[in-house]
Amino acid sequence: MQKELVRVSNLKKHFDITKSFMSRQKAILKAVDGLNFSIYEGETLGLVGESGCGKSTTGRLILRLIEPTEGKVLFDQNDLSDLSIKELKEMRKGFQMIFQDPYASLNPRMKIKQIVAEPLVTYGYRKEIDRRVKEVLEKVNISPSYMDRYPHEFSGGQRQRLGIARALALNPKFIVADEPVAALDMSIQAQVLNLLHDLQEELGLTLLFIAHDLSVVQYISHRVGVMYLGHLVELSDKDLLYDNPLHPYTQFLLSATPVPDPDYKKEKQAALTGEIPSPVNPPPGCKFNTRCPYAEAVCFNEIPQLVEIEPQHLVACHLVK
Repeated sequence: MQKELVRVSNLKKHFDITKSFMSRQKAILKAVDGLNFSIYEGETLGLVGESGCGKSTTGRLILRLIEPTEGKVLFDQNDLSDLSIKELKEMRKGFQMIFQDPYASLNPRMKIKQIVAEPLVTYGYRKEIDRRVKEVLEKVNISPSYMDRYPHEFSGGQRQRLGIARALALNPKFIVADEPVAALDMSIQAQVLNLLHDLQEELGLTLLFIAHDLSVVQYISHRVGVMYLGHLVELSDKDLLYDNPLHPYTQFLLSATPVPDPDYKKEKQAALTGEIPSPVNPPPGCKFNTRCPYAEAVCFNEIPQLVEIEPQHLVACHLVK
């Protein structure tokens, strides 16, 4: 039986905003609105969905980079919301983050050695800095002879590998990768994905891989969660989800994913129409009801719960039995 490393329970994040630039009226933006799932040791859980669905906010909530409005995150059976600042700092050695933009996530005024060593300095590992920096640079296929260079002297793919090296410096158990290949060319994406895959096998890492590209998620993930407007609508083993998507939203996403085979013929399916509703004013009932061609009366009145339809395949849809 797999060991549960991360458990997310009823996780919510609501932001107070003003309704317009000139207005003093307050509104609530429901970025994440009641997530429940687990991540098991040694696996990669892919999290996908359209822009604005709450994927990145979820990743930051799990690491407690932002505070939740409600709910809990347990890391290795420790409730992160109950920890003091000192206790949280000690716990953070076990989880790190790879950011989306390699141009913005590295300090342009710091040399590579300083950037990768920063976590080690923060936690007092000063005697091990040179050895550990060289070690993690070699793991991401960057020569230690480049330690005295600045970020602008590297390509986008190299910068992202430097971000991975920094995340590995403290030898964490768990890494949140927030769209780590979205800003890279296709050929460079493949290199970074292969690197993450190899590092996971070598180091036994657990990953939350956030992306909007379903083909990328299919390649690297063991299980996949599909998010829509702050809710998880489907969660399944990768093969089950891609072979037999059950939620209408997942079906539309997969039908829109290009297949690199000119002879492959997809079944025709109507294109997904309409815009994703505002998280400030989400529709009642199922949040997908404004775009779902199969919606029935119950879909406009009751929020569907995420239930197991078949082994390892959970779906939040009134129409799926």
